[in-house]
Amino acid sequence: MEGAIKTVVSVFLKFAKGKENLGGKEFQTLVEKQLNNIMTDAENSKAVTKMRQGLDENKDGKISFQEYMILVGELSKTRLNSCPGNSPYKSVNSH
Repeated sequence: MEGAIKTVVSVFLKFAKGKENLGGKEFQTLVEKQLNNIMTDAENSKAVTKMRQGLDENKDGKISFQEYMILVGELSKTRLNSCPGNSPYKSVNSH
């Protein structure tokens, strides 16, 4: 899990290019390069713009790290629910 956290943070920092937020162009590039295997509209700029606008809670036109984490959480839930045999009601510790 530590590796996954490091990856999530480093991907944000890489595409933010030293800034605190992802602008529209940076967000589009991140989605295209990092999420094209799990998102059907990753290369559709209109769909990505709409997604960015939905994530942009403070409506500043940028995606903060907190807003980015909402995307990561939603994609993780979608992935979990699409795995065969996984129920959203199972405890993480129940094996």
